[in-house]
Amino acid sequence: MTAIPGTMKAVLLKGHGGFDQLEFRDDIPVPVPRAGEVLIRVAAAGVNNTDINTRTAWYSMSTTEGTTPVPATGWTGTPLAFPRIQGADVCGRIVAVGDGVDPARIGRRVLIDPVLRQPVAGKPYQTSYFGSECDGGFAEYTKVPAINAHAIESDLSDAELASFPCAYSAAENMLARADLAAGETVLITGASGGVGSAAVQLAKRRRARVLAVAGASKAEPVASLGADRIIPRNADLLDSLGPGVADVVVDVVGGPQWPRLLDVLKPGGRYAVAGAIAGPMVALDLRVLYLKDLRLLGCTVLEPAVFESLVGYIERGEIRPVVAKTFPLKEIVRAQQEFLAKQFTGKLVLIP
Repeated sequence: MTAIPGTMKAVLLKGHGGFDQLEFRDDIPVPVPRAGEVLIRVAAAGVNNTDINTRTAWYSMSTTEGTTPVPATGWTGTPLAFPRIQGADVCGRIVAVGDGVDPARIGRRVLIDPVLRQPVAGKPYQTSYFGSECDGGFAEYTKVPAINAHAIESDLSDAELASFPCAYSAAENMLARADLAAGETVLITGASGGVGSAAVQLAKRRRARVLAVAGASKAEPVASLGADRIIPRNADLLDSLGPGVADVVVDVVGGPQWPRLLDVLKPGGRYAVAGAIAGPMVALDLRVLYLKDLRLLGCTVLEPAVFESLVGYIERGEIRPVVAKTFPLKEIVRAQQEFLAKQFTGKLVLIP
């Protein structure tokens, strides 16, 4: 095993704001694993909406617009400590372990479950998020609780594996919460993005009929993931589909067209949300909600079984990665600029 250096390359988020808040450094101390933790040499780290939302303070409840760089908080809505190393999507190898962790784990290839759980008296657990409330994977090395480092056996590349953790676990969490069953119809918004393209594959794995909303230039790649029908992004959903056609809606978009998502649900339908890239403020007619007996499901914190299932899907080849492009870690600003331009399908990945 290669010796562990004292310092490493990493990208620091210095505070909330624009791209100028991202600083690439080569003198950051390598973290030291404490009891129950493992040190991971990062092989690849995916780019996510949450990286940008945290940088721009979008999670603050005073922000009412879509995912755009606007000038403070993390996923939990609490202030962050700066500087912070972001990055929730990580594939790498364990290179050291803290007290109480089996040294035999050193050398194992792992994916990181980004939801960090701490036991709390009287509650199942308290959660924080990798790359938000603690340092994450936009670095050469990172550390996590050993329980969050899931060993994986796969022929996929590091970049391909790094495309899975955050997006695919978010998508699987929504489908699990909504209890999507074989033979049902699901409408997926933002289907060309990381979470949306994951949801298309995972819904087909459940043998559901998939209606996917995507831009015209991305219709073909989304269809290749298994979507049964592509609805143009700017189309009126009610005109395109008619009322009451979907058992489940999986949404990461929100925005002004949101009421149509409830219109196309069947009576008793389920709506699951884990994002609002077109805007978090929506108009809800409570009569639609209660007269159609709908269920609205907010989906952020996943149960441990969701990530464990995801690793199994990957190892059995039941889902495939969709990596649009990779960038060196030092080009994080260019990667985020391309991410915001939304001219790709799948995931962008950083390589330390």
